[in-house]
Amino acid sequence: MIQRRAFLLASVALIAMPGSLAAKSRIHTGKGAARAVRLPGARAPIEIVEDELGVPHVRAASLHDAFFGQGYLVARDRLFQIDMEHRRDMGRMAEAFGARFVAADKAARLFLYRGDIDAELAALPPDVLECARGYVAGVNARIDELAADPAQLPLEYGILGISPLRWDVRDLVRDRGISMGDADDELRRAQLQARGLLDAEQLMSPLRPSWSFTVPEGLDTAAVSNADLGLLDPANRPGGFEPLQEARFDPETRWGDRFALGSNAWTIASSRSATGRPILANDPHLGIGRASPRHMVHLTAPGLDVIGAGAPGLPGIMQGHTDRFAFGRTNFHIDQTDLFILRTKEGDPGRYWHKGEWKAFEAHDDEIRVKDASPERVTLRYADGRPIVSEDAARNRAVAFATVSMLPGANARFAMIAINLSKDWASLRKAFKLHVSPTNFHYADIDGNTGWQTIGFVPRRPKHDGLFPAPGDGDFDWTGILPVEEMPHVYNPAEGWFASANQMNIPADYPYRERIISFSWSDPFRYDRIAEVLRVQPKHRIADSIALQHDVQSLPARALVKLMPATPSVDAAPAAALLRRWDCGIEADSAAALLYEMVMPALSEAFYDRIMPAAARDLIPSVNLAEMLRILASPDKRLGDDPIAARDALVDGALAAGWKKAVEVGGPDPAGWRWGDLHRVTIAHPMASANRAIARAFPKIEGGRSGGDGQTPMARGFNSKRGFDVTHGASYLFVADVGAWDNSRFLLLPGQSADPRSPRYRDFYPKWLAGEMQPLWFSKAAVDRHATARTILAPAAGQPA
Repeated sequence: MIQRRAFLLASVALIAMPGSLAAKSRIHTGKGAARAVRLPGARAPIEIVEDELGVPHVRAASLHDAFFGQGYLVARDRLFQIDMEHRRDMGRMAEAFGARFVAADKAARLFLYRGDIDAELAALPPDVLECARGYVAGVNARIDELAADPAQLPLEYGILGISPLRWDVRDLVRDRGISMGDADDELRRAQLQARGLLDAEQLMSPLRPSWSFTVPEGLDTAAVSNADLGLLDPANRPGGFEPLQEARFDPETRWGDRFALGSNAWTIASSRSATGRPILANDPHLGIGRASPRHMVHLTAPGLDVIGAGAPGLPGIMQGHTDRFAFGRTNFHIDQTDLFILRTKEGDPGRYWHKGEWKAFEAHDDEIRVKDASPERVTLRYADGRPIVSEDAARNRAVAFATVSMLPGANARFAMIAINLSKDWASLRKAFKLHVSPTNFHYADIDGNTGWQTIGFVPRRPKHDGLFPAPGDGDFDWTGILPVEEMPHVYNPAEGWFASANQMNIPADYPYRERIISFSWSDPFRYDRIAEVLRVQPKHRIADSIALQHDVQSLPARALVKLMPATPSVDAAPAAALLRRWDCGIEADSAAALLYEMVMPALSEAFYDRIMPAAARDLIPSVNLAEMLRILASPDKRLGDDPIAARDALVDGALAAGWKKAVEVGGPDPAGWRWGDLHRVTIAHPMASANRAIARAFPKIEGGRSGGDGQTPMARGFNSKRGFDVTHGASYLFVADVGAWDNSRFLLLPGQSADPRSPRYRDFYPKWLAGEMQPLWFSKAAVDRHATARTILAPAAGQPA
């Protein structure tokens, strides 16, 4: 791991120096001289080596100090990013930004854990808690350092006149995060049932696996309305900075964004690998357009050697490798939430009926400080620990939101640490018990083993399936969490490879009727293309994984081409001719790709108008792409008395409309059309549109053209209602050569730092656009060979060791 002798001898000399001298001194510790910094919270000297690509390698003498280094570094590079997320999650935005954030703060505080914090901390593995304390201390050490030298503060603080919040390890337990889950889906289905239109739900959200709807006994679907969402509805807790944030209130936009955010991962066994070693590839698809949702670091200490990308503000590495195994993750789908309709007592709305008796809501009074205004007092209510999101005393009605994130033990912010400390498949499966969020976990180790394990808290629902709100009288309460061992998994599969791309991947022989997990999944297009490629590669190479991560072949485009009428109309003929000559690759320089991206929205709109019952349109704003293509491929009477003729007319009309739109956006000559001219990658500060000073201080990173869309393996999604700029995709990509770690490759958009004064602000932008994967150096020899800077973080003068 670390050659420590010279490092520790030099560090002893550093500690002996007076604080003022040590802060300015340089120590020779190998290649180059080290900058020395004294910080409160470090327990021993920590060496940080930065390589020429900007990846920091933390070399510490303890687990605490390794994670101290990570906390310090992420605060150095992304302080404002993690501070805003921390403020938002803790419900402390109004004290910095004023009264318009009070509703958002109230909602955030409703989802702070109200149980015994000390008991939660005591239940954590001691080494995991020690690492978390180190991370928090590292963040606070950077905040202290900036307080002593405000000139180093990120630019936002001076412009906005605010200061960063200090961190507390107890907040990692408190912060459970507000999320709607599938609450809006439950309400929509109930309302469709009340109208006799539940069959229309399949057009928007087909149930996978196949399932029949059953309304929970006692649920009055006619009484259900969108008002039952209460504080879960983003429209009831506005709190963004962008003038056009109303877009996120639109149900169609929310639905599209939810299923756009996914990931790809595949694992290749040594038997199918050209290297004779396993290969693991992963590219998480998250938002693009703001600071990167990942931050790179390498942590080493006795019992720890892990490198990769973590989520800023979350201790540990989410995707990367240790010295023993590589690991990746994609979103699995678990229905982790339920709405429970409570009956409150007539004349006493502070009580609700549950298990045969009237019970009092648990109430917590809180005070929200407000900038330039008096504090606001709020009362937060809970029913058996479940947040009350809406109340209607006149109807004797309240709605409780059950979410696994509020359960005792749901300490998701410690899970990555436990995974990083694991040594093998067996110890990982113990660590997974801390992991709350739905995940396909990919694994490959230096002994040649590979494994896939689905993880995340699955609530047991013995009397309902989670597809509708349920009566809150106690009959439909959850009865526990499904053990990790009972969730889908595979170890060393005979096929020699497996992949996940958010598709429905519950094995056919899994007893899902007894262990209900989810019925909502992403469309399978990305997975099907990945599988198509991997099945025909007997010896997969690192270069093949890189190529597949940048693959832009579109399976929906292939389906469209097959649907085109043999004899198109005059208006549709030019579009049909161009698409028939096309290889269905969504390339940045493709004219046909641009045309295709204009045709598909037109087809979806026409199909919706043809098939969606008028009485359901206020509840169902769009149709599912895979379901639409399935129906068009095998048209039925829903399209009319002559389904084939109706299908051909729909496709013909979409071709004509798409050609017209392509001329509008690309010009009259199709020879000049290029999808990448519309499909741009722009990175801007989230406050830039609302604050001119921030816009000036943080110039946009822009100009890059992109291929792909939301359905290609190289996911570069967009929302056609907002424009064509890339809004989500893989800002971080990673391919591991398991055991020959220095051969591993990565990319990170746009760079490590969110500070425009840093050379790491946008240095990866051109590399990412070009798909030029970079080496992820891991061995001490490789890291030292490519080192460009060294820093020693030493304990503050007089601090106990």
